[in-house]
Amino acid sequence: MTLEGTQTNPDLLHAIFDTIDEGIHVVDLNGYTIYYNKVAAKLDGVDANEVIHKHVLDVFPSLTEETSTLLQVIKHGSPIYYQKQQFSNVRGMLIDTVNTTMPIYQQNKMVGAVEISKNLSAIKQLSEKLVELQEKVNKKDSFLKKKHATSSATFHFENIITNNDTLNRLKQIAAKASKTTSPILIYGETGTGKELFVQSIHNASIRQNGPFIAQNCAAIPASLLESILFGTTKGSFTGATERPGLFELAHNGTLFLDEINSMPIDLQAKLLRVIEDGIVRRIGGTKGIQCNVRIITAMNEHPSHCIKADKLRQDLFYRISVVTLNIPPLRERKEDLTILSKYFLSKYNERFGKAVTIIDNNVYSFFQQYNWPGNVRELEHAIESAMNVVDGDTITEDHLPVHLNYSSHSTKSQPISFRTEVEKFEKSLIKKALQQNNQNILQTAKTLNIPRQTLQYKMKKYNITK
Repeated sequence: MTLEGTQTNPDLLHAIFDTIDEGIHVVDLNGYTIYYNKVAAKLDGVDANEVIHKHVLDVFPSLTEETSTLLQVIKHGSPIYYQKQQFSNVRGMLIDTVNTTMPIYQQNKMVGAVEISKNLSAIKQLSEKLVELQEKVNKKDSFLKKKHATSSATFHFENIITNNDTLNRLKQIAAKASKTTSPILIYGETGTGKELFVQSIHNASIRQNGPFIAQNCAAIPASLLESILFGTTKGSFTGATERPGLFELAHNGTLFLDEINSMPIDLQAKLLRVIEDGIVRRIGGTKGIQCNVRIITAMNEHPSHCIKADKLRQDLFYRISVVTLNIPPLRERKEDLTILSKYFLSKYNERFGKAVTIIDNNVYSFFQQYNWPGNVRELEHAIESAMNVVDGDTITEDHLPVHLNYSSHSTKSQPISFRTEVEKFEKSLIKKALQQNNQNILQTAKTLNIPRQTLQYKMKKYNITK
């Protein structure tokens, strides 16, 4: 391998590079290939002899100077990390890779670029299986709906139990919004009950007999998400078949995208376009497919924070937040603790075949003090845990999960009072000053920089004698 006339040991480099399970492609400053390992040839579907000493654009005609990561690195001198690239080789085969491309310098002078490629085909095949599985689930739901007139969304607004004014107002807003087709954004901490609102909106809408499909955008790799959302065409990558995406599966229904702030920014742009015109194009396809889908999104961070952190496109936020619901955390609606606890008590009595009827007042008292970082979900798990160990008809503090008991004991053994702590400090300071001044009241007052009358008042208050 030669760069600008500098010789290295080619046999040794070839032996090393051919043992690496990644494609390696090296070009000179003019874009001509000077090294190309076996894995790269296999990934790109060509023979190494077809690439060596050839220009990149001659071997991969679908690329341009703007879309070729190698040529872009040569042009700008800046590395490109983990860039997804889709292109056709000289045989017309569609190739999917993810590349890291870096400039090569010798004696502070750029002499070429090297690209390390990984195959996305296996991952794409996995996405095919996931989409196929989703399609089967959707068909099963369709059958059940025809047979039982039900939906995969099981919650209704009456399942949202609350005594909180804010939450009741949100229920009213959500009920009104369910009658329209506008996109809805719901945000709130994990465990606050966002999906209860989403399913309730679907079941109160004219789409209640249509499909309800939920997808957590953080639960799968970004490389899979695009094909899962938009579908694939046959031959778009190795092993690909005609598969509908979630938009097509949710036609005439509701598509719920949870943790949308975890979606890659470039994919957010494609999502925005689909929401705007209602037309989906499968990966590798050119045909537009009209989809009538109501979009509901959710996130567990404040939208403004996500926009500032470049986790959420501002233009997408404006489009998906036509109606916005901010679900308050449980610590801000502690009036719900009693009614929710009784609801979960009844739920797990029925599930476990028990007859627990009482939650001790000390438990309710602790519940009011606790901060509930896991929100309603944590409260439910606490009740479920207690129901597993209780023998009689009453849940006490001893039946609560370990981490809650620890918090309870810590709270009880270490009460904090600002007034008490200040008084302790004053009392200690006065005693120390009196000792330093041989119990002389006037000198002690001067040391403490307070009037003599004030010192005498505080000595009487704290029962300090000379």
